[in-house]
Amino acid sequence: MRELTIIARLLLGALFIITGLNGFFHFLPMPVMIGREQEFMLGLMASGYFMPLLMGTQVICGLMLVTGAFVPLALVVLAPIIVNIVLFHLFVSPKGIPLALIVGALEAYLAFFAEPYNKIVLEIFRCPMKEKMRKKR
Repeated sequence: MRELTIIARLLLGALFIITGLNGFFHFLPMPVMIGREQEFMLGLMASGYFMPLLMGTQVICGLMLVTGAFVPLALVVLAPIIVNIVLFHLFVSPKGIPLALIVGALEAYLAFFAEPYNKIVLEIFRCPMKEKMRKKR
């Protein structure tokens, strides 16, 4: 099981490093975007700051995953990015849904099932107020 966790962590990390660096250096061909895909991307790029922030976050979190340093933090930071990737491909650009679902599955596995990361990530979902109410009963 430990090997599966390492493979998942390295795959997810490498994917985010490559896509993040591609956002800066454009070494992979960009797919042709039309309609809603193009409108969405042009809107993000028009802000002037969002794409560099997104790409930089992807590179940093990818490096965290590949090196094994601060993995739970990387998983938490990448979670909303991955949710957006999945939703974008689900509602705007369905042709990319297979890869988006694989990325989502890797994230879910590492965050909720892979030791030792799952204990730390699940701690975020702990509700101290609810626990306090149980103790009073």
